Amino acid sequence: MQRQPHGHSIPAGAIVFLFNHDATHQLAHTAGILRALAGKRAAFPLVCAFGTRAIAQGVRDIVGEEAAARIIWFDMGLRRAGPVLRLINRIAPTERLARLKRHAAELRNAALIVSPERTCLRLKREWKDGGPQIIFVPHGAGDRSVTYHPDMANFDAMLVSGQKVADEMLGHGLASPETIAIIGYPKFDLIDTDARPSFFDDDRPVFLYNPHFDPYLSSWYRHGHAIINWFAFGPGRNFNLIFAPHIMLFRKKLHISPEYRVMKRRPDLDPRWQGLPNIHVDVDSQRLTDMSYTLGSDAYIGDVSSQIYEFLCRPRPAFFIDTHWRQDGGALPYLSWTAGDVVPSADALFPLLPGFCERGEHYRAQQQRIFDYTMSASAQSSSERGALAILSWMEEGRFPS
Repeated sequence: MQRQPHGHSIPAGAIVFLFNHDATHQLAHTAGILRALAGKRAAFPLVCAFGTRAIAQGVRDIVGEEAAARIIWFDMGLRRAGPVLRLINRIAPTERLARLKRHAAELRNAALIVSPERTCLRLKREWKDGGPQIIFVPHGAGDRSVTYHPDMANFDAMLVSGQKVADEMLGHGLASPETIAIIGYPKFDLIDTDARPSFFDDDRPVFLYNPHFDPYLSSWYRHGHAIINWFAFGPGRNFNLIFAPHIMLFRKKLHISPEYRVMKRRPDLDPRWQGLPNIHVDVDSQRLTDMSYTLGSDAYIGDVSSQIYEFLCRPRPAFFIDTHWRQDGGALPYLSWTAGDVVPSADALFPLLPGFCERGEHYRAQQQRIFDYTMSASAQSSSERGALAILSWMEEGRFPS
């Protein structure tokens, strides 16, 4: 791939898909829409603005060679400053912010920017007034409060997965009916959700442990080792376990939660887990983001990750570790927690796991309800729905009601 020159290399009036992250987990949520637009030979130039070569290659893999040839590839690399900022980036998203600042002038040439994260809103501060509109496509469909952060109101429009997200965005005053469109979940367009990948040499039940990275909300910091040890050395040796955390958990040693003002040092992996036939550990491969593990498991153990909704594309038993709510009675803080048993600790979890099948049956109907509410289905692909919504926005400045 040839590096695009700096300067005015984004054509005026272009639709820019902004991939300004250090990991690849956001690509599948918007790259399919880019592919669909490229297939329409739209009147607007299409640009993929990428932060790293790995991100660019990931997008190319999704859109395919034919569509890639119709896309302008804009490199947002930082050249000499990159390695220095990468060290600081282990604590804060300095590279992402620096890329936006450096390339704000070029990005202003666009007519529209499509982004899967809210960091891009910093561009509006750089532009001060005017500039292209920004459409938000969430990278996931979770229930955490950060999903409905007040800053979301600064997006000009949103493409969301289902009625749940639309209701929340409207209820929080972050969007209006004219600025939000339900398109389904574009990531599902890229994946065979009926697949059942296998990672073990036997047919014993497979549990997936999928903790989040947020140091306040995640179960990894206090309960992670106990959970894996139960499967590795305790009664759980009769089961298989996949440890596949959120891809950002092992990107940093020190994690900071700006929302909750908490900072914690991430516990490392125990070397004793290596080589055990019933333990599969993956903290950095592409499989963390392509649904291999959510599709290849019989039961889910997690906390607040939106990946639970990807797991629920086929209803199966789910368990949640509550590290912060701990309230008896009343409504649960996350809709996803209605999909399974919620426990306050690893010790409270272990007695439930041998009967996971029965527990799953108890929640099956609710799982289907919340999945349908969260993920809109249609005969038309989600990527196609997203592309048509963007074209409608470009032509009309609103989404049809």
